[in-house]
Amino acid sequence: MVFMKGHPAEPRCGFSAKMVKFLQQEQIPFNSFDILTDEEVRQGLKTYSNWPTYPQIYARGKLIGGVDIVEELIQDGELKSALAVGNDSQAESLDERLAKLVNQAPVMLFMKGHPSEPRCGFSAKMVKLLQSNNIQFDSFDILTDEEVRQGLKTYSNWPTYPQLYARGKLIGGVDIVDEMAQEGNLREELGC
Repeated sequence: MVFMKGHPAEPRCGFSAKMVKFLQQEQIPFNSFDILTDEEVRQGLKTYSNWPTYPQIYARGKLIGGVDIVEELIQDGELKSALAVGNDSQAESLDERLAKLVNQAPVMLFMKGHPSEPRCGFSAKMVKLLQSNNIQFDSFDILTDEEVRQGLKTYSNWPTYPQLYARGKLIGGVDIVDEMAQEGNLREELGC
């Protein structure tokens, strides 16, 4: 959050313009508040932050500083870490992330590669089984995220890939899905 004179599209002082330019060059998304629109906020924030000038930039409710501090952080290559960009201190746990992923679609396949380009024989076989049974599914390429790749093995208590989920519940790997398809109850088991 940047407390500034004016708006990012129309800064009303050189320091505010410089702050906006720095943040845009570093591709850091931000919101702003025009302190010229509210004298109480303008004066109160100086006391609150113990910082007498504007602009002021905050990250997660904490004052980072003014334009000189931001310029120094950029020169040191530390702006993004100082602002904790991409490093949410309230980040969801891995289990919460995995729970969201397995529930991302009614039928969710965790595989090596993508359905159009499987990167292992078992993943290719799973895709073929699902497609030949007209089952719509979403997929996640576990090769793109090592944290998910390792974490899901523990989360599901299933050590290999691919893994197929229906409505957030583990169905199993390619052997189980193949068996269900041969028995003719795959669509029913997946709730399709």
